Amino acid sequence: MTVADQITRFLFNLRFPLELSNGVQVLDVHKDTSVQKACISFYEKFYGDQRNRYMLIGINPGRFGGGVTGIPFTDPVRLEKDCGIPNQWPKKQELSSVFMYEMMQAYGGVKAFYDDIYITAISPLGFVKDGKNLNYYDDKYLKEAIKPFVVQCLEAQLAFGLRREACFVIGEGENLKYFTALNNEYQWFQTVEAVAHPRFIMQYKLKFKQDYIDKYLATFRKYTGV
Repeated sequence: MTVADQITRFLFNLRFPLELSNGVQVLDVHKDTSVQKACISFYEKFYGDQRNRYMLIGINPGRFGGGVTGIPFTDPVRLEKDCGIPNQWPKKQELSSVFMYEMMQAYGGVKAFYDDIYITAISPLGFVKDGKNLNYYDDKYLKEAIKPFVVQCLEAQLAFGLRREACFVIGEGENLKYFTALNNEYQWFQTVEAVAHPRFIMQYKLKFKQDYIDKYLATFRKYTGV
């Protein structure tokens, strides 16, 4: 079984175990057949092997990137132009996806990046409230109640054969704090490295974008050597 087979089986069988209140809803696009088709094409193309990769962990999917395509930090534009996978979604770009794929090109190209890195999130399912994206840590109940689901998902993905000497966390604040506490408890990884969130970079630090790309590359290359 390839890494791609394991990833798609994981994604397509995700079930959120909690009843949410206070207007919070789960964002799960992997039940959609067009999303499943895109995911199969993407993961077979870039993960159709048995390589041991490093895990890059985001927060949770948003409505305009992974919340459309089912692929983390990959909007319909990047899916078609950078990944070579045609799709019928409106070609709207998402800021985090723009940064991530520019960084991937600097790394050595999309294939080189995905050969070394597997992108996921603390919660592989997203959340929305009042029609807007919601980070899991911005809702006190959700942040506490989601822990068993997070642990289950992370351990299921580690079974893909991911490397344990280090992992990378997207977000240098709450997401890093939350994951570090989990890793201290469960001892999944020897080292946890953090990188700034792409949306923060694109919204507030755009003139320093190249500096942040360089920081991403330096962080990854300490382990991948690329």
